[in-house]
Amino acid sequence: MSSNSGIQIPSRLPLLCTHDGVLLPGSTMRISVDTARNMQLVKSRLLKGTSLKSTIIGVIPNTRDPEHDSDELPSLHSIGTAGLAVQVVGSNWPKPHYTLLITGLCRFRVTQLLRERPFPVAEVEQLDKLEQYTEGGQADGELGELSQRFYQAAVQLVGMLDMSVPVVAKLRRLLDSLPRETLPDVLASMIRTSNKEKLQVLDAVDLEERFKKALPLLTRQIEGLKLLQKTRKLRPDDDKRVGQHLFLLCLMNTLLYTSCSITQLKKMPQSMPEYALTHNYLEMMVELPWSKSTTDCLDIRAARVLLDNDHYAMEKLKRRVLEYLAVRQLKSTLKGPILCFVGPPGVGKTSVGRSIARTLGREFHRIALGGVCDQSDIRGHRRTYVGSMPGRIINGLKTVGVNNPVFLLDEVDKLGKSLQGDPAAALLEVLDPEQNHSFTDHYLNVPFDLSQVLFIATANTAATIPPALLDRMEVLQVPGYTQEEKVEIAHRHLIPHQLEQHGLTPQQLQIPQDTTKDIISKYTREAGVRSLERKIGAICRAVAVKVAEGHKEGKASLYLSDQNTENKEEDSGIASPPEMPIVIDHIALKDILGPPVFEMEVSERLTLPGVAIGLAWTPMGGEIMFVEASRMEGDGQLTLTGQLGDVMKESAHLAISWLRSNAKTYLLANGSADPLEGTDIHLHFPAGAVTKDGPSAGVTIVTCLASLLSGRLVRSDVAMTGEITLRGLVLPVGGIKDKVLAAHRANLKRVIIPKRNEKDLEEIPAHVRADLDFVFASTLDEVLNAAFDGGFPAAVNHPQVVSKL
Repeated sequence: MSSNSGIQIPSRLPLLCTHDGVLLPGSTMRISVDTARNMQLVKSRLLKGTSLKSTIIGVIPNTRDPEHDSDELPSLHSIGTAGLAVQVVGSNWPKPHYTLLITGLCRFRVTQLLRERPFPVAEVEQLDKLEQYTEGGQADGELGELSQRFYQAAVQLVGMLDMSVPVVAKLRRLLDSLPRETLPDVLASMIRTSNKEKLQVLDAVDLEERFKKALPLLTRQIEGLKLLQKTRKLRPDDDKRVGQHLFLLCLMNTLLYTSCSITQLKKMPQSMPEYALTHNYLEMMVELPWSKSTTDCLDIRAARVLLDNDHYAMEKLKRRVLEYLAVRQLKSTLKGPILCFVGPPGVGKTSVGRSIARTLGREFHRIALGGVCDQSDIRGHRRTYVGSMPGRIINGLKTVGVNNPVFLLDEVDKLGKSLQGDPAAALLEVLDPEQNHSFTDHYLNVPFDLSQVLFIATANTAATIPPALLDRMEVLQVPGYTQEEKVEIAHRHLIPHQLEQHGLTPQQLQIPQDTTKDIISKYTREAGVRSLERKIGAICRAVAVKVAEGHKEGKASLYLSDQNTENKEEDSGIASPPEMPIVIDHIALKDILGPPVFEMEVSERLTLPGVAIGLAWTPMGGEIMFVEASRMEGDGQLTLTGQLGDVMKESAHLAISWLRSNAKTYLLANGSADPLEGTDIHLHFPAGAVTKDGPSAGVTIVTCLASLLSGRLVRSDVAMTGEITLRGLVLPVGGIKDKVLAAHRANLKRVIIPKRNEKDLEEIPAHVRADLDFVFASTLDEVLNAAFDGGFPAAVNHPQVVSKL
């Protein structure tokens, strides 16, 4: 490139007004042209011009805010850059405009504006008639020192780049060939600087002043590259420093990206739809907690007390939280674990997550994922869409205002899938500690560090969670509660909460523990405590009516009172407020909640042969399941009803085949080779509206059919679970704890489970194990011996056998 003093520009120049950039001498810049004056200049001078002088125009910054664009000529900066248009490209989308590629030649000052229409033309004075270095000579004084420092800094900057890139190698050679006085303009146009900073360099007509303006910009860029190199050279285990440097780099990139956005916002009229979108985007970027965080409370003793006060039982979950706190004390940069609480509804999965946040002293945010079927709910929408918004993760961070909250991803097992993508797949990046340190939301389009967020997911079953997502989480089973645990929870938490919600006090209403047990056993049979809390709420509402009315209405059973007081009240004829406190007894319970819902005894269902009790697992917890069978004349057909799945149907056919092959051994043949000869069997599973499937009903079906074919009753206090094989083996099944708790709730005394499930009893509370007699079976022979009084087949003198004979 020749020196600027050798450049002579016309004394009159057409002016191209720009407001989205500053062209400096020695640099090349693309300029978008869409205003009427600028487009007329392009058409008249650049598209029709034939000489070199006709393609030289004056590029001058526009000092007026573009939102005030009007027919009047905007305010012009006094100094501009003469440029050579080397390329002109036109387009009609989204509206007519031109894109110019212009190379800056030299500075000029506007001395007089000659005309404004159809495009401005001005008398100009060339400014870059500068002192030149003689060949082999050096500048003296402060200017020489500044130019040398600037050159050394430029060499240092280029040396920090990858020299294998051809552009970088060319730039390095260019530094040695360019005159020193051109370096401030060239380098200032190449490094990351704002338009305001470039304008200051443009206004520095004096060369010494220009070096002073550009040198700090060059130094800042060098420091940024040093920071990047330090980050790349850090040891892998130096997590804290890596996090700090990554944050600084992300912040630098974010600020740079936002500064592009701010420039666009300045150019837009407020009436344009893009104005609101850009404004909302900038607000989001500013409000996000890029560096704001809370300090964790790592007092393990205080945490233990808080967890015990908030939650009764749930020892495994509380132990895991204390383990996390202990490790945080030893390693402060521990990444947040990804926990998944799996259990039936109402057992406190969500409330445990809230308690964990309180224990750590962190902010808490819940994200409901049930029914979500669009990946944009997780990753956000791209800003090219109308109505775009960030995903729930980024929006939650904005809500809590810190970058290390506790996020509860509720109902992660109920995620859907649609044409808009798979949200479960989008969660893979969020829940992966190796990836979420640079999570990029489509709306933000810049990375955000999620590594310090403590994610807790909840689910009713792990079966519907995609395997890849399940692999990223630490699954903690949250089983149902025993009756004793429910009583404690009711009196520690539910009753005080409902009293407060209904404006009552313990001095006005008391619910004894015996009444609570009746509510649990006769009105609610569930794994959790939600129905129990609703029943307590119904009692509180009934008592609130009495308290509000201030007198009795003939239902003395609603509270315990002194009979003498009632007699005095009848004698005087004056109504008085109810006696306090109102104590709920079993009679008052029936008045308020109605007749018991679960009053039928299990023994009543087993008064005839062909009935057995199985144990089933559901997302709602463990349940007891009756299996009924009947026989009639026919041709050996098997009928199955009760909305059974394919696996359960196969279990029924397995049971029939095993009994037919062992009929003589168990005295089921009745003189014929086949016990089903001339007989049809109907096997029914009550609650026909509920779909049932799974292999664990195999032993129950065998016991039911053995009872039917032998004419003997199954013990009324026995429940069982286990998968069977064609050879009569009993295989292990899942959900043992929930099934055992269901048997305990139903007041059963003996539970038959597979031998290989014996290890699962360790998770069952000791008092439950003490109340039950466990039989561990490895073959169907052991199952039948435990299910019938006197074994199976029984001795000939057994009462049931004698009556049959």
